[in-house]
Amino acid sequence: MIRPDPLFAPSYAEARRRFVAAAGARGARLEAHVNPCGRGLDGEALAADVAVFGPADAYDVVMLHSGTHGVEGYCGSGLQQAVLAPDGPLEPALRAGVRVVLLHAINPWGFSWRRRVTEDNVDLNRNLRDFSALDPHDPDYDEVHPLLLPEHWPPDEANRAAIAAYVAEHGAARWQWAVSHGQPSRPDGLFHCGRAPAWSNRTLREVLRRHVRGAERLAWIDVHTGLGPCGHAEMIYGGRDAADDLARTRAVWGPQVTSVFEGTSASARVEGQVGNAAYDECPGTAFAGIGLEYGTLPMDAVIDALRFDHWVAARAPHDDALRAQARERMMAAFFVDTDDWKAAVIRQGVDAFARAVQGLRR
Repeated sequence: MIRPDPLFAPSYAEARRRFVAAAGARGARLEAHVNPCGRGLDGEALAADVAVFGPADAYDVVMLHSGTHGVEGYCGSGLQQAVLAPDGPLEPALRAGVRVVLLHAINPWGFSWRRRVTEDNVDLNRNLRDFSALDPHDPDYDEVHPLLLPEHWPPDEANRAAIAAYVAEHGAARWQWAVSHGQPSRPDGLFHCGRAPAWSNRTLREVLRRHVRGAERLAWIDVHTGLGPCGHAEMIYGGRDAADDLARTRAVWGPQVTSVFEGTSASARVEGQVGNAAYDECPGTAFAGIGLEYGTLPMDAVIDALRFDHWVAARAPHDDALRAQARERMMAAFFVDTDDWKAAVIRQGVDAFARAVQGLRR
């Protein structure tokens, strides 16, 4: 449970209520995309909410979205609240003639249930791909799957030794890639890309068609947590392997933007990122985009939380006590409930939003 805070809500239901209220008070054009999968942790309806500001025919769009990875939405929603605050960066954007699109909780199921995945155990940031060309066999992930999700929990010494042996033989970078690149072979495994477009994938595409298509330029910010030094926001290039788009992104946010294609990011090179949707749904719109990635705990602790969460879902889905423990560990891994961390989120996030506006207006 997050301590009382004016920006960071303690639940998805409260985060949604605050977002709709704050956006409505600022005169947003609001729409809700209700996920038909069922109810949330508190029995609430689950929806991705969109707030649109500024001219419908604006040349330039800034899009800020939260909750791609469910539980990471607690951070992203707080940043969106800061953007909507009376003294936030929204008003300067509107004075500059920019259209602002705030997409809240694109993966509402994961946000509510405090999981990183969607309702079908899909990593949304691996799901934006051409499924007609997908090979369902992934021997690299299949090799590490039994190490990640052993028969019994907690992992025993033999499991820890097997992981250490893999890392010693192949290296830490190979381990990170094998685990996280976006595997299609094991629907119960970690970082599963899915075998068809998830509801959140389809909804994101609809939002882009309705509110971004036709714009000349798009500056895209997708908020994440869980990777890198605690409190530091890495700006990771969020587009395809296109030199012009990477250069445009650095022209907006600066040379500190990292890239998985160059090997300069803390992230492994992954497939099926959400930024792909902008290319597919907004042809002709010049793309500049980042994943704004806030560090939380050391990587081993984050992976252990993910492993336990997936182990409970796969091995003990009806054990309420274990499910509650998994939710607590996921919150601790992806949201740091300290004043310093939350202040760093807001400071760096508001700056990234302001840079997006300034970069488009150059």
